Amino acid sequence: MKMKKSLVALSLCAGLLASAPMMTLADVNIVPQNTSAAPTIPTDALQQLTWTPVDQSKTQATQLSTGGQQLNVPGISGPVAAYSVPANIGELYLTLSSEVDKRTQVFAPNVLILDQNMTPSAFFPSSYFTYQEPGVMSADRLEGEMRLTPALGQQKIYVLVFTTPQDLQQTTTLLDPAKAYAKGTGNAVPDIPDPIARHVTDGTVKLKVKTSSGSSVLVGPLFGASKPGPVTVGNTAAPAYAAPVAAAPVAPAKPSAPVLNDTEAYFNNAIKQAVAKGDVDKALKLLDEAERLGSTSARSTFISSVKGKG
Repeated sequence: MKMKKSLVALSLCAGLLASAPMMTLADVNIVPQNTSAAPTIPTDALQQLTWTPVDQSKTQATQLSTGGQQLNVPGISGPVAAYSVPANIGELYLTLSSEVDKRTQVFAPNVLILDQNMTPSAFFPSSYFTYQEPGVMSADRLEGEMRLTPALGQQKIYVLVFTTPQDLQQTTTLLDPAKAYAKGTGNAVPDIPDPIARHVTDGTVKLKVKTSSGSSVLVGPLFGASKPGPVTVGNTAAPAYAAPVAAAPVAPAKPSAPVLNDTEAYFNNAIKQAVAKGDVDKALKLLDEAERLGSTSARSTFISSVKGKG
């Protein structure tokens, strides 16, 4: 059963916007932009990783014992999984799950989101990924849903999955199969103890990517924010994983007829109201429509409104 998880809305001068309250699987409150709790990872260590591309509407499964990579930094235990996700296809809806194995063991995931310049942008600790009961087509698992909005100009974002020494000291209580069957058939649930899954450094994690609309976390610098230099990511022999330079947003061609003053004022006010409510997706759509109609002030209105929330 899905539960609510509220993300505290933030606006950071560094160019990151947190989401408004949204639906997820976790029943905890976190601020994903607060990356201070994440392990500090040197850039050169990130560059040594091979980032597996994950396309829209695809699920990428990684068996950590064979497909994981080593990242020897304090605060990370065992192998990690590293993915790159296209950031130029709109809002992203990521579902990460970690299955309980036959030995009643599970990998407790933490997720660090990095923009295309390898700057940490959001952190989802293991508490975000909560236990989900088995279903007809799914096993016992830890799972969480993340919505991300790449800033304009982002070509890729990076998803690093790992566990920590603290996670390895904890366990997850599962639902006994007999109880699950009784609940599914409407019978009386037996009073028997539930199995306990030990947290380990091995396991199978799955990342599914699709586009979505709604409240999200903005990843990457906004208009006018200082942009760090480009970073080459992964093995130098595989240039496909290199992070490209952020492209400056290009205003769409304007029609010959200028937009009416009343229409321009309408869109500017609507953009301000959307940003004030934290609905960046709506503000961007209003910006696109206004410029399509010939607005010359909608873009500056959007930029000043976002900076005003910083």
